[in-house]
Amino acid sequence: MSGSDPTRRLLLGGALTGAAGASLAGCDKLAASPAVNERLGAAEGLNFHVQRLMLGRNALAREYPPSAIAPDFRANGTTNPDSEDYQQHVADGFKAWRLEIGGLVERPLSLSLDDLRQAPDRSQITRHDCVEGWSSIAKWKGARLGPLLDRAGVKPQAKYVAFFCADTLELTLDGTGDYYETIDLADAHHPQTLLAYEMNDQPLPVAHGAPIRLRLERQLGYKMAKYVMRIELIDSFAKLGQGKGGYWEDRGYQWYAGI
Repeated sequence: MSGSDPTRRLLLGGALTGAAGASLAGCDKLAASPAVNERLGAAEGLNFHVQRLMLGRNALAREYPPSAIAPDFRANGTTNPDSEDYQQHVADGFKAWRLEIGGLVERPLSLSLDDLRQAPDRSQITRHDCVEGWSSIAKWKGARLGPLLDRAGVKPQAKYVAFFCADTLELTLDGTGDYYETIDLADAHHPQTLLAYEMNDQPLPVAHGAPIRLRLERQLGYKMAKYVMRIELIDSFAKLGQGKGGYWEDRGYQWYAGI
């Protein structure tokens, strides 16, 4: 884990040890007591505003030299979604796959993997920090999310970006298992926020989220949704899942996982 906020990380690690059965997409089985979750929830807003105030909305996460790349980057959570549609995409090398960007936009987009490769991109070598306590460094290349949203024309009432994924995890707790995640527009336009299609100079492996995964380098790993199939601009996430802003947020995790 990063040393930038060790106290908060220890709180997160302790708070989330043993949560109702399920393996985090990127982290192992963890849990949260209602009392600790309430305390962390109260601190979340403060952490969010302090980070934005002190670091600025475009402050960059640390980037590393190629020599720091881990020889074996751990793949946790779902490593090969078993839905029929997804497996068909894997079988044909994602040739027919398309990313839909819609919701509160002026110009909905439908993009192939080749379209994304032609979009404004960025390469970065960064550390992935898991709430479980492990970290690993890899090189990522992908389309910058901000320019794609500009191309789609975000409507003024939009506040959040929602990511819907092929990953269903286990059918846990409420019986859905459908993975989704949300971030705000400031994080969406951060220069290091990518829809990554390459890892360590190779096409993104299935175990790590092919064909694309979100890279959100200033937050913990559970925010970095894998197997992204659809993106929507929304004004509220109250009606998604259980209304907390993400699959694991619905199960007790913080919506803002800044590091």
